[in-house]
Amino acid sequence: MLEIALYQPDIAPNAATILRMCACFGLTCRIIEPAGFVMSDSQFRRAGMDYLDKAALVQDPSWGAYRGATAGRRSVLLTTRATLPVWDFAFRPDDLLLMGRESVGVPDAVHQAVEARVTIPMREGMRSLNVALACAIVTGEALRQLSGK
Repeated sequence: MLEIALYQPDIAPNAATILRMCACFGLTCRIIEPAGFVMSDSQFRRAGMDYLDKAALVQDPSWGAYRGATAGRRSVLLTTRATLPVWDFAFRPDDLLLMGRESVGVPDAVHQAVEARVTIPMREGMRSLNVALACAIVTGEALRQLSGK
């Protein structure tokens, strides 16, 4: 089943918002450590509200541990460095939707290691969307494509 993966997230409220979305859609969220916050952070709990207890969360201690645990599955990186629009990408039911850090994205080694890269087309001169909003857009498109599969 489709999963969300957050690579070393920096901002607790964004991660909690994504976990809340995962709870609502019945998706697992993986957090690839280290995160820039602790799960008991008050901002994290406030943004996640009472949904955090309903979210399926897996914490991978490192990028290597994540790759080992998800071997055989396709990691689809959402990045402003991609050229393939998310709307033109064919999602699979077992894809892992990988989001980078809010501050710096992912390192080149991670960028090169993933099986696919997609972007959300934006107006010229715009840098990026909030990671939780971008995650929701890509998740919505993936679920739309996969509905009934």
